[in-house]
Amino acid sequence: MERLPVEVVGNILSKLGGARDVVIASETCRNRLEILITQTIFQTTGLQGLSILMDDVDDFSASTVIAWLLYTRETFRRLFYNVRTTPNVNILDICGRQKLEILALSHTLFCQYLRTGSRSFAYCMPKIEILELVNSDIAMSDTQVTVELNSPTLKCIYVEAISLDKFIIEADSIECLHLKDCGLDDVSFIHLDIGETVDNLEIVDVSNFTIFWPKFYQMISKLSRLRKLRLWDVAFDDEEKIVDLETIAVCFPQLTIFLWLGWTVINDLFSHWIEGLVERCQNLKKLVIHGIVSEAKSLEECQMLANVTSSMVQLMRKYKDVDVQFEYI
Repeated sequence: MERLPVEVVGNILSKLGGARDVVIASETCRNRLEILITQTIFQTTGLQGLSILMDDVDDFSASTVIAWLLYTRETFRRLFYNVRTTPNVNILDICGRQKLEILALSHTLFCQYLRTGSRSFAYCMPKIEILELVNSDIAMSDTQVTVELNSPTLKCIYVEAISLDKFIIEADSIECLHLKDCGLDDVSFIHLDIGETVDNLEIVDVSNFTIFWPKFYQMISKLSRLRKLRLWDVAFDDEEKIVDLETIAVCFPQLTIFLWLGWTVINDLFSHWIEGLVERCQNLKKLVIHGIVSEAKSLEECQMLANVTSSMVQLMRKYKDVDVQFEYI
């Protein structure tokens, strides 16, 4: 695209509905790239989707990126933003009160917004349905880093590599919650709280996380329609090591349809743990066993893997109605 005159590119994008929705810049030197993107965007009208994905490129000029956003914010509905700028750009200050339905932010500034007052998240993003925050800097006015999201339209939220003290979600339409690699410095702790109206939340996906089980369970116990709960590479705090699987099975009957279990470091207890879960899941239809076996294994580890496999074969014979699949990497 960079070989064509800018006027031609802009004219094409303006006339083709599908092509004008998204502008993805090719990788080249930073200065030339900034000029190319700027000229292309300014030659384009009616832009509905903007992707600025520059993860491997040096810092862009903040003023240039702000110019892109100011020019397109009146029309675009989808913004995928992954670019480092000097200084950081506050997307909500620039794109607030617009038509954004999907917002994905990486390496940018994200201010904490209180649920009251004119600066609430719902006020800034009245139509937002999908929000992704990856490695974003949280602007704070005090020592405690708190993010509070209140939105009647928000359906899906993905948060990765962000350090917080407290994260509160109040979203009546929330359906999917994904948290990954979040923590506070070296202490991976987060207090989660979701408002009372969570009837639509069906998926909770937590990975690489340290949680306090009583507080986490208190949160998910409100989710009457929860059908998928994945705790991947999750560590529980030292004081609360017991996870009551019986209570989970009773409180969330829809979870028993599909069960996905796995290991990072295999041990003798894994097969017993799986069998205990299957016994409690009377309506189980599908069981997926996910494990890491690609690294070099000692003789002891190979024997342990063989024992687990034998136990799974016996389990399959006992529960013939359950579709068992293995995913090894």
